[in-house]
Amino acid sequence: MQDFNWKKLQNGSDIRGVAIDGVPNEPVNLTPEIALRLGQAFTTWLATKLNKPTTALQLAVGRDSRVSGPVLMQNVMDGMASLGAQVYDVAMASTPAMFMSTVTPGFDCDGAIMMTASHLPFNRNGLKFFTAQGGLGKPDITEILTLAEKNDFSMAATAGVITARDFISVYANQLVEKIRTAVNYGENFDHPLQGLKIIVDAGNGAGGFYASKVLEPLGADTTGSQFLDPDGMFPNHIPNPENPDAMASICQAVLTHKADFGIIFDTDVDRSAAVDHRGQELNRNRLIALISAIVLQEHPGSTIVTDSITSDGLTQFIEQDLQGKHHRFNRGYKNVITEAVHLNQTGEESWLAIETSGHGAMRENYFLDDGAYLVSKLLIELAKAKQTGQSLTDLIAALKEPQESQEIRIKIEVDEFKTYGESVISHLKTFVDQQSDWSLVPNNYEGVRVACSSAAEDGWFLLRLSLHDPVLPLNIESNVAGGAAKIRQRLMTFFSSMDSLDLADL
Repeated sequence: MQDFNWKKLQNGSDIRGVAIDGVPNEPVNLTPEIALRLGQAFTTWLATKLNKPTTALQLAVGRDSRVSGPVLMQNVMDGMASLGAQVYDVAMASTPAMFMSTVTPGFDCDGAIMMTASHLPFNRNGLKFFTAQGGLGKPDITEILTLAEKNDFSMAATAGVITARDFISVYANQLVEKIRTAVNYGENFDHPLQGLKIIVDAGNGAGGFYASKVLEPLGADTTGSQFLDPDGMFPNHIPNPENPDAMASICQAVLTHKADFGIIFDTDVDRSAAVDHRGQELNRNRLIALISAIVLQEHPGSTIVTDSITSDGLTQFIEQDLQGKHHRFNRGYKNVITEAVHLNQTGEESWLAIETSGHGAMRENYFLDDGAYLVSKLLIELAKAKQTGQSLTDLIAALKEPQESQEIRIKIEVDEFKTYGESVISHLKTFVDQQSDWSLVPNNYEGVRVACSSAAEDGWFLLRLSLHDPVLPLNIESNVAGGAAKIRQRLMTFFSSMDSLDLADL
C-alpha cells in the first residue's frame, strides 16, 4: 500500500470509494484493509480531540443496504476495537440515526460512523463521521486520512468488545413520539395518522423502517409502499428523490393506491421528498416552500437559508406571502447548514437550512440533515389539515412556479479548470453589463445570477463553478413559454467566444 492515494478517498466532508468490482475503469480502492485503517484512524483522531484514551471511547457503526456494507463495516469495527474502543454494531441504519446515537441517553456515543455512498451506484461505498457536535468537516476528514496513511496506531493490550444493538428502533420511536406530541390528537393521541394512507418508497435503501416503525405505530395505512426491502443492487430505481424515474414511480404509486401522501427517501435517509394526494411531487422549490410555511408559522419573520439555485417565485413566497426572509447561499448542504448556524450566532434567527436536492436541516433538530425528520414535520401538518378538512398543499397555494426550468452542465476542457471557470464567470459579468435588459442580482454568494427582465424572457439564470468537477452548471428559469430557450440563445453568443468549453449540451 506504499503508493496508495489516500487523498482520492476524500469527497468533501465524507469518504467515498469504489468497494467492489463490476464497473469498467473503476478499480477498487475501498478495501477491507483500508476500512480497518480508517476505523483505527477515526478512533485515534477522536481520542485526541476529546483528550481521552482510545480504551475509554464508546463508538457506533451502522450501514445502508450496499452489498459491500457488511464486510467493510466489520473491518471498520475491528479497527476500532483493536485500539480498545467499545463498539456498537447497529447494523442497518440511517445517516441521521448515526448522529443521534451520539446524543441519545443510553447510547451517548463519543462518535459514530455511517457506511454509505448516498445515491451512488452499487459498486461504491463510503464513510460519514459524527460526534455530538455534528458531522465532521472537510479538514477533519483530511486529518483522518493522514493518520490512516501513517498507519502508526497504539494497539490495546485487550481488544474492545463489539456489541450488537438495535438503535434504528430507538431513533424511530423518537419520531413517533415527536409526531404524537405535536399533533396532540386528544382521545386518539397514540394514532394521529389513523385514516390516512401513506406510501413509502425506500428505493431498496435503508429507509424501509419508516413504514413499519414510524407510520404503522401511528395508525397510518401503508398499503402500496414499495421497495422497502434493503437490496444493495438497487434493482427498481436509483434511491434518489432527484431522479426522474424514482419520482415518477412514487407519484404513480400514490395515484394507483389512492393514497393521501407519498414519501421517498435516498439510500441513507438524509434526503427526502414527498407526493400529495393528486400525485404532484413536493420536491425542490415546492418542498422548500412547504417546510418554510411550517417553520414561519412557528418562527415568524425568521430567515430561511437555501442554496443558490432556488427560484424567484420561492423568494417572493417566503418574503411576501410568509413574511420571512430568504437567504440564498452556496450549493452544498454543508455550506447551507453552516451558513444558517452562522446567522444564528450573529443574531439573525434562522430555523431552516435546506438545499434543492432535499437535504433539509432544522435548528430544533441539531441542524441535522434528516430526511425522516423533515417528512415527519410534514406529516404533523398533514394530520392537522385532515382534522380541519383542509389539504396540506393549501399551505403553498400562493407559490408561483416558473413555466420552464432547466440545468445545463457545460464541461471545461482544461486541467486548471477552477481558474478557467472563474475567468469565464468574470467575463460573463462584463457581458451582462452590456445587455440593457439583463442585470446582476445583488447579494449573490456563488457564481453570477442574472435577472432577465424582457417580456420574452422574464426569468433568470445562474452560472457557477462546480464544487468538485470541471463543469460550469447553468441554471435557467423563465415565467413564459419559450423564455428559457431565448435566454440560452443569447448566452450562446457569449459562450461561443470562450475557448475550452464543451457547448454540446447548450
